[in-house]
Amino acid sequence: MKHISKHYLSTLLIITFSLSILGKSFGQVEVNIKGGPLGELEVMKVPADGTQLNEDHSGAATWIRNWYGLDGNYENNGGFNTSAPIDLIAKGTNQRLFQETLSTVNGLMKTQRIEMEWSQNNGGARNWTVYEVDPGNQNNIVRNGVNTNFDTYGILVIRASATMQTVMSPAHDDYAQIWINGEKWYNNSRWTGGPQQVDYNVEVELKKGANVLLYRVGQSGGAAYMNLHFDAKTHQSVKIYPFNSNDQKSFFNEINSFLNVEVGRKLTTIWANIKMK
Repeated sequence: MKHISKHYLSTLLIITFSLSILGKSFGQVEVNIKGGPLGELEVMKVPADGTQLNEDHSGAATWIRNWYGLDGNYENNGGFNTSAPIDLIAKGTNQRLFQETLSTVNGLMKTQRIEMEWSQNNGGARNWTVYEVDPGNQNNIVRNGVNTNFDTYGILVIRASATMQTVMSPAHDDYAQIWINGEKWYNNSRWTGGPQQVDYNVEVELKKGANVLLYRVGQSGGAAYMNLHFDAKTHQSVKIYPFNSNDQKSFFNEINSFLNVEVGRKLTTIWANIKMK
């Protein structure tokens, strides 16, 4: 009888563990940030202490590796709490681009002709390119040997076939901010416990067509990483760029076919509305 009970208990534990793994793989995660995007008075508000999930997502195969961004970081930021409220995109483009506009199709397109010119003390001129991060590396955003007091940016284009609710899971060290389509959805000054540890699963909305995501991480010292993945259902239904590109030119070759269609459609709609008035 004892033998049967042990066998039954072992089987039950195996089934429970398997269902847990399956639940993770199908994106059944606990969502602990909802109701976004952040309001005008909330954009620098951080989640309440003690609400972190401390989830290990190292088993996820969907961590994003390729990003479009700058070929170097903003250096000597004075520490992440000092730099976080400052729009470093506006600072380096003489206010021709802003963080919010960079997270839109129109803003993204402008990076083909607007260069980043930070002061020499902050890294100097930077070029737009495609770079890769290793999700398992706790220092995956360290560049040129500078591992303290810097900020980095990464951009994704997410092409969705329909408007959808999705869940994004960021891991970062230190201060993370995320914008999608011109609106801020995430602001967290606390680093996560590892490059694949997630404290907040954030419910966000993707519109039909191209969605532009801007991810910023400010660093003071210690580990320095920037990672992101979405729930499994989203990864199965959307296309995320950069995909096969490795520089600015090949990145825009990947996305121009559908971005140009969207921009043209918007211009046509705007012109039609003007004519109606």
